[in-house]
Amino acid sequence: MDEKKLESLTPRQAVVELDKYIVGQPKAKRALAVALRNRYRRQLVPKDFRDEITPKNILMIGPTGVGKTELARRLAKLADVPFIKVEATKFTEVGYVGRDVESIVRDLIDTAVNMVQEARQEEVRSQAEGLATEKLITYLVTSLDGSTGDANENGVDANHREPRPAVDAKADGKTEVKKVVVDSAKLKRRRKAVAKMLAEQKLEEHIVEIELEPEDGAWPAMEFSAGMSSDDMSEAFQDFVTHMHSQRKRSRQLPVKEARRLLIQEESNKLVDWDQVVDSAIEKVEQGAIVFIDEIDKIVSRGNEIGPDVSGEGVQRDLLPIVEGSSVSTRYGPVKTDHILFVGAGAFGRVKPSDLIPELQGRFPIRVELDTLTYEDFVTILTQPNNALTKQYQALLKMENVELEFSEDGLKEMARVAWEMNERMENIGARRLHTIVEKVLEDLNFTASERSGDTVVVDKAFVLKELAAIAANPDLSRYIL
Repeated sequence: MDEKKLESLTPRQAVVELDKYIVGQPKAKRALAVALRNRYRRQLVPKDFRDEITPKNILMIGPTGVGKTELARRLAKLADVPFIKVEATKFTEVGYVGRDVESIVRDLIDTAVNMVQEARQEEVRSQAEGLATEKLITYLVTSLDGSTGDANENGVDANHREPRPAVDAKADGKTEVKKVVVDSAKLKRRRKAVAKMLAEQKLEEHIVEIELEPEDGAWPAMEFSAGMSSDDMSEAFQDFVTHMHSQRKRSRQLPVKEARRLLIQEESNKLVDWDQVVDSAIEKVEQGAIVFIDEIDKIVSRGNEIGPDVSGEGVQRDLLPIVEGSSVSTRYGPVKTDHILFVGAGAFGRVKPSDLIPELQGRFPIRVELDTLTYEDFVTILTQPNNALTKQYQALLKMENVELEFSEDGLKEMARVAWEMNERMENIGARRLHTIVEKVLEDLNFTASERSGDTVVVDKAFVLKELAAIAANPDLSRYIL
């Protein structure tokens, strides 16, 4: 967790950043921003008291498509901390076939390790590129030296050979030294010529044979722990088999541009200390990770109902120690969950938060209700966020040299149709906009490659024309929109 980054990210600033991607929901944004700021405040508390301060988990209540998942994901991205989203319904009580809740932490630490490793590799990338280039030059000098056609075509003398030790028994010492010096000078000239061609990208498609070493970061042990499901054990076995195969050096014939990428990756792995990566990842998880548990209302069963989800209450009981704070065994060692922020979410249409078992209710002391999106919200979603759908399609079609413009009445018409569909049918929130916009632009997306240089304006008439057939048939609109 980057303390300098969190220091500048005040709750007000965090809300401003979230506003760039999510429309509305001020109460949820404030709650998440405060939870994030408390992470930074806790780091400043004296160490002997720091462990006593635990995060206040949040329960977000609201219909689908209003931004619950995106809020948690964007918050984690702002803080640069490990994040994982899980569906509560994918877990089963210990003893049933399926994934147990401890796999949440195992998946989370895998995410954190990848996150830290990528960051460390980026730090040493320039150094790795230099080392990879030197290796590539060595491979190419040998390759071009043995291939007269390639060598002459690219300006490298094919008659030069790798320097060999002097074998003339009658030659005196001075002659031997002179020969080695001459050969060494020739080799330097060849390396310099190859380096120049590499820099000018003249050898990108030349096939070169390289040797790749086994990855040092792989874990050789096949670990099993109590409570692991069959899926977890299968995954552990696959990792073990993959590691065994990776321990042998392997030769590959590749174009230079692909060989360069693999060699840079290999050198980066060598420069990064794997033990430090693991230690840093565990610290990131234990001190700042965020877990988003979606569909938490689906594991609630009312007393008068009989259904297939017989282990729903058992999943709630299994979640208790993880959310409250415990130590989970992973392939990287034990990981404590005491200071992980858990964000639960659900529509709670058929059940209420009070239907959760009392112990789990107490683990989510902060409850935030998210608002249903209005017609005005839909118009804003289409225009203001940095990742608005309209901006995405404009960027995509620009790659085909087609200028896409949206008029105000066209945006309002798409928002109106989406809002009415949600009112008449199942309310799926902002996701309905994806269906509407995609349908409006369906023909344009199909023919864009043939319309290079065109400017297309999506106004109200354009929208009505594209949706006319569907809007005229209510039954059809239920299937398509």
